[in-house]
Amino acid sequence: MAAESHQPRLSALSRVMPLWRLAFRPFFLFGALFSLLSMVVWGAFWHGSLLLAPQGGMVWWHQHEMLFGFVAAIVAGFLLTAVQNWTGQRSLHGWPLLAVVLVWLAGRLVIAFPGLMAPFSGPSGLPVALVDLAFLPLVAGAMARRVIGVKQWRNLIFVPVLALLVVANVLMHGGLAQGDGALVRTGAHLAVLLITLLMVVIGGRVIPFFTSRHLNRPKAEPCARLEWLAIGGVASLVLIGLSRAVGIEAPAILTAVLAIVAGVANLLRLARWDGWRTRHEPLLWGLHASYAFVGLGLVMFGLASLEVLSLSLAIHALTVGGMATMILSMLSRVSLGHTGRTIKALPGIGMALGMMLLAAALRALVPALWPQITHWTLSLSILLWCLAYTVFVLHYAWPLLSARPDGGEG
Repeated sequence: MAAESHQPRLSALSRVMPLWRLAFRPFFLFGALFSLLSMVVWGAFWHGSLLLAPQGGMVWWHQHEMLFGFVAAIVAGFLLTAVQNWTGQRSLHGWPLLAVVLVWLAGRLVIAFPGLMAPFSGPSGLPVALVDLAFLPLVAGAMARRVIGVKQWRNLIFVPVLALLVVANVLMHGGLAQGDGALVRTGAHLAVLLITLLMVVIGGRVIPFFTSRHLNRPKAEPCARLEWLAIGGVASLVLIGLSRAVGIEAPAILTAVLAIVAGVANLLRLARWDGWRTRHEPLLWGLHASYAFVGLGLVMFGLASLEVLSLSLAIHALTVGGMATMILSMLSRVSLGHTGRTIKALPGIGMALGMMLLAAALRALVPALWPQITHWTLSLSILLWCLAYTVFVLHYAWPLLSARPDGGEG
């Protein structure tokens, strides 16, 4: 996501409100705020207080909204900004961007407060689902139009991944409507694997690139066999998730082998990126540490397939340690570069990233050793998440809301 060289004319809305100049601004800010509020609500529920009566109940809401509310917003902000740099085509801004953000926000509201759709809803909750499902197709369509327009087929991979995320979302809503917990889990796990696939593809591009620029060293040349195992292994797990959705169960040993091989391959891939040299730069070691949790989470996913440990622990290694920590690190970096500011770790960001890594350990690793203290480790994990994302919001709300100091359009 390098800075743009061209300077297209700003729309009237973008001139008045810089928030609507590029997708990363609203989606990064609102996504971070949403994750913070969602974890406060989840923490209250965990301790016996019910602040919401959402569609599907609190457990379904937590699974769904952390994936399709929080993570989907960040993915949209990243991809809709990156596609402008990849293709040279102006991405969503102004009123069209505002419209897409409102669609995302509408999905969050009708799920959190299903009574808003009471005049239109039947027992199936279909109108609520349709509002929520509208968001990702809009993002995929905006990306596809620009990528196909310049025949940049290398980046078209993100469009089918977004389309499959829509399928995963349909499975979660369908499972809820049918009272089928297994179908809900299938949809949630498919979404986790798809987002993991995005992390290994995007992380494999940007982490070694950012690292080599910071260290002023040549970027590590990809090892073709390792790349195939790292990315292809996760893609194979996605295919197994899709087959489960249509009632075809893969042997547990196959899932375990693929997941463990993919995890080890990604850890070996990470080891080639000189991460240990970035230990003094939080915006880089945060990316390396989060990617380590991706590899570890995949190995844990394989072990969970053999019932060696809880699948929930593996999922949270991928989501808290991988996704949420990588998101915090990427947001802290990209939000500076794309608003024309010096890319450096602001005060407290290193501590925030450390808190997210500790939150991941408390949620996904410690309970494997001492399950009897899970209640306390989960509570501390929620608290650390809230503190970490509060640090981000306090530092970055103003840069995301204000114009670039250099007068650029981003």
